[in-house]
Amino acid sequence: MRRILRWVIGLTGAVLAIGVGLVLATRGDYPVPALVTGDPSLPALEIAGIRLHVRVVDGPPGAPTVIVLHGGPGGDFRSLQALAALSDSHRVVFYDQRGAGLSERVPAGALTLDGHLAELAALIDHVAPGGPVALIGHSWGAMLATAYLGAHPGRIDRAVLIEPGFLDAAGRDRWTEESRRYMSGPGFLGAAALTGVRAVHVDGPDRHARQDFLIGRMVRRFAGHPDNPYHCGHGYDAPGWRFGALSSETMGRAPASQIDRIAAGAAAFDGPVLLLAGACDDWLGAPLQSRHAARFADARLVVVPGAGHDVVWDNPEDALAAIRAFLAEAPPGPAQ
Repeated sequence: MRRILRWVIGLTGAVLAIGVGLVLATRGDYPVPALVTGDPSLPALEIAGIRLHVRVVDGPPGAPTVIVLHGGPGGDFRSLQALAALSDSHRVVFYDQRGAGLSERVPAGALTLDGHLAELAALIDHVAPGGPVALIGHSWGAMLATAYLGAHPGRIDRAVLIEPGFLDAAGRDRWTEESRRYMSGPGFLGAAALTGVRAVHVDGPDRHARQDFLIGRMVRRFAGHPDNPYHCGHGYDAPGWRFGALSSETMGRAPASQIDRIAAGAAAFDGPVLLLAGACDDWLGAPLQSRHAARFADARLVVVPGAGHDVVWDNPEDALAAIRAFLAEAPPGPAQ
């Protein structure tokens, strides 16, 4: 009995020593940027009672409005800012969604699909009351745009959907199964443990910072996995300001009935839709986006060379050329 007790005490001591050693070895600064609720110098708007990080790039007088929807859920618009070049013909509005990027953090109950749709509707009413609006969504942002097109088909003129990941619960199941390939194994588990220890050293600027740091780092680890076709083989290098952990976790746990609503009304939107896919991405790329295009009344697909999942960041020149041409097209005439 004493031998077992000594063994348990020794093992416990070793584990504690390793833990203390890791904490000491990872000491350092792990800065997390402040939110708009803590940094008044950030450009912001209060939309639907929530303070959002918003950047508006004005175009010519009377120009139509483009609203950019970032990925995630939980990401931000930093890697999409090349789209500001569209301001030669459009007013371009970027925003970090509620609970994401540098926008105000909110409870999980406000991070449902309905919450995001209500926020987008309020933003559109604020920045373009009654005027023509185009949506450009990337990844989760393209999924959110799809849901909005179905819910408010008469409010949007046209939409650009950049590699939406899935549009229904069955698609989510397939995405989840494939994603396990890039979120398992000793390397990933070791990185998770080390990142967790590093997160202990995160000191503010708010109570959400530590979890945002932890989940954000691991999401980047997933995206940058050497076998993940999110990139073209050189790692995922699209930048971000700050990840919204609760936003990601909440939508990740959303019931199948909520996910099935994303594309339930897509066919009701009769405006033009452009889907963009990265040529390097054989997971969420052209084959999947071709199937997504079939859900819309008027959709076409363009494959962007030299790009993975983050198409605009990877190849802004070709992505912008395709988007400019699409936005410049005359609106379709009435059906004969």
